[in-house]
Amino acid sequence: MNTISVLVKDISSSLNVGEDDIFIAAKKKIIKSGLNIRPLSCSVYKRSVDARKKNDIRLVYSVLVECERGTGFDAEMLEKYSFSLIEKNDISIKTGDKDMCERPLIVGMGPAGIFCALLLAEHGYKPIVIERGDDVDTRLRKKEEFYNTHILDTESNIQFGAGGAGTFSDGKLVTRINDPLCNYVLRVMHELGAPAEILYKAKPHVGTDRLLSLVKEADKRIRELGGEIYYRTRLDDIRFDSCGRVVSATVNNTESIPCGCIVLCLGHSARDTYLMLRNKDICMMPKPFSVGVRIEHLREDIDRALYGDFAFHPALGPAEYNLSHNTKKRGVYTFCMCPGGEVVAAASEENTVVVNGMSNFARDGVNSNCAVAVSVFESDHGGTIESAIEFQRKLEQLAYSEGGGNYSVPVTTVGDFFEKNKSSAPSRVKPTYMNGDNYRLSNFFSFMPRFIYDSLCDGLSSFDKKINGFASSDAVLSAFETRTSAPLRIVRDDKRAALGHDNLYPCGEGAGYAGGITSAALDGIKTAISIIEKYRPIA
Repeated sequence: MNTISVLVKDISSSLNVGEDDIFIAAKKKIIKSGLNIRPLSCSVYKRSVDARKKNDIRLVYSVLVECERGTGFDAEMLEKYSFSLIEKNDISIKTGDKDMCERPLIVGMGPAGIFCALLLAEHGYKPIVIERGDDVDTRLRKKEEFYNTHILDTESNIQFGAGGAGTFSDGKLVTRINDPLCNYVLRVMHELGAPAEILYKAKPHVGTDRLLSLVKEADKRIRELGGEIYYRTRLDDIRFDSCGRVVSATVNNTESIPCGCIVLCLGHSARDTYLMLRNKDICMMPKPFSVGVRIEHLREDIDRALYGDFAFHPALGPAEYNLSHNTKKRGVYTFCMCPGGEVVAAASEENTVVVNGMSNFARDGVNSNCAVAVSVFESDHGGTIESAIEFQRKLEQLAYSEGGGNYSVPVTTVGDFFEKNKSSAPSRVKPTYMNGDNYRLSNFFSFMPRFIYDSLCDGLSSFDKKINGFASSDAVLSAFETRTSAPLRIVRDDKRAALGHDNLYPCGEGAGYAGGITSAALDGIKTAISIIEKYRPIA
């Protein structure tokens, strides 16, 4: 049978209409078009929520219809009826003819490192992966120990370890990158254990609990395909030959690992590694980044504000938002919104406080939270990589001090934030940071850099006009969120190699080329493709 996959878009329905009725509507559209194709089976391709009218919230579907193609069918006619022909996005790569004297070494087991290693392993390159933090189970235990003892393991924490910083997040898989390989990323994640809904939801997420098992499955698959993974193994030095080519890496200040190339999937918090590379004259440059606070609301308040009478409808789930504001001087925006989640202690250096957010897949916590981040320019910190890192670090040390030490977090209510007062005790909204009982009431105006404070005031006021109650007096703020992205970019050429080093590949969020799980995974895939197209598989 000669079949094609046709995408039928913009089928709008009420919340109570079932998928079978949606499929019937899609087939009717195809039949009504008069095109010489016969619809067979249907599946949901994308589903989004249209909440612009709170009295009539709709679900909007794109449906993939498998069709039998008749003789004389003209594919160009599909566009006339707003249909699209969909082809499966598989990766087809022609391998190179250059010998790789040693196995490829991937530094970092976050999304970029995992997807780079998976693709290399599938094509016979037997990659070695090193990760400075622990495996999933040990990392989770270290997080709990930190919460209970307040003793931080600087090598294994929210930032470092299997899965990278995104493991303890909402696990959002949304990206602004319009690349066919994004669907490939989602398919692989589903194969590794992510729920099927990530394949069709407009705003897919996995959640920390599901991400943990997904990373374990990726670890298993890489090993089964001939790769090796070493945890508690930190990159401390790289050795080059006289032509600038990588020949080996030094780990844990002792062991030397020979390698045919190195892929740097460092993550956005590997400050010591950045400076080592800087000392090696690797070309890098500062780039814009943001800092800010976490804001917490009751999840039910956000759900009602966005969904009105439809709040808590099972077809919707917890409400999400994405807000931005321009103060005419700099941007303020929400980031990493975690419905039904918690604020996590994300420090990776001693005597610092860093906040971030995470949700489990069910998103069933009492609070919803997000970062409210303010743009930081080079003029704010001195314009160098070192000054950018030091700017972040000083805020983290300041938060540690304001929290009273012992990794407690400074908090205030939004009402007291605007009034420039020391915070009164939170009432309706309770902080969730570090099990909810490790915080100190603070006057943010007294210690927060003025440009951050003023920008947050403008941003919160703007967001309150867009979501009623966003700046309610009992919402809770926690400081500081400093790890929204890497403050630098490691410059690379059109073959994705670092300038002057044709077998050193900066990759992912830590190299300045991604901004989330999906985009980092995509960057890892494309870096692996560059290596495969250049070198033969390992014998």
